[in-house]
Amino acid sequence: MPAHTTSTRRVSRRNRLPAYVFHPSFREKTAIQQYDPAPLLKDTSDTQQPFMPDELTREFARRMHYAAYRAHQSTQEATRQRWLDAYYQLRDRIVLGNRKLIFRAVRRRVLQASHTDDFISDCHIVLIHAVAAFNPWLNIRFSTYAYTCLVRALSRQNQRLATDRLSQALSFDSLPDGEPNVPAATPSPASEPRSSLPIDEFLRHDHPLLTDREKAILKLRFGWGDNGGAPTLEQVGRSVGLSKERVRQVQAVALHKLRAALIQR
Repeated sequence: MPAHTTSTRRVSRRNRLPAYVFHPSFREKTAIQQYDPAPLLKDTSDTQQPFMPDELTREFARRMHYAAYRAHQSTQEATRQRWLDAYYQLRDRIVLGNRKLIFRAVRRRVLQASHTDDFISDCHIVLIHAVAAFNPWLNIRFSTYAYTCLVRALSRQNQRLATDRLSQALSFDSLPDGEPNVPAATPSPASEPRSSLPIDEFLRHDHPLLTDREKAILKLRFGWGDNGGAPTLEQVGRSVGLSKERVRQVQAVALHKLRAALIQR
């Protein structure tokens, strides 16, 4: 089926019914034959394959959006529920057939094994949303669209983890590996940084608090990258051409500046 880049439109959620992509062919008399979900749902051969082919994904998605359209149009509760059931079955089959995208994205973007399970769980939700939002009449492969959604979600998650790690470093006397970051005196509650403040604003290239070297070292040290890793002082040193001890010193000064700035706010 050829792509229609201008004839489709997005219809929003209504009365707990899912959003969908509307296509003019939904109103044709032959629509039920063209988009009947039953044949695809009865044929389970796709569930035995390692990955759902793009064209089959499109066929499932077209019928999924048609099922949502019919649910919106239905006036009888039983009919509406039948179309809703078909919608969710079609959606879940697409998710099942494309779940390898999750593992590919997590494997390439997440270095810390301790966070892998959480990331995979979050990515399943992202994939479900990607399936629901995908327009199968546009000239874009679902795998490309969904993988982009997953990578963006992982990047946001990695940045949140980096912010959490930096917040913890500002709140305690030492990093988990015992490397000092701030003066050894135990801070009083009044001197604790307020975690609700956007710490990452101090790492913007145009913010004057930290030097470019301090920003670069903190970003590397606490994992402000796409893969979410938090390298050691020695690894950071190799990246920026400094010794481990010099990286430790720069980190300590930068964290001290951040703590002072956050307390003063």
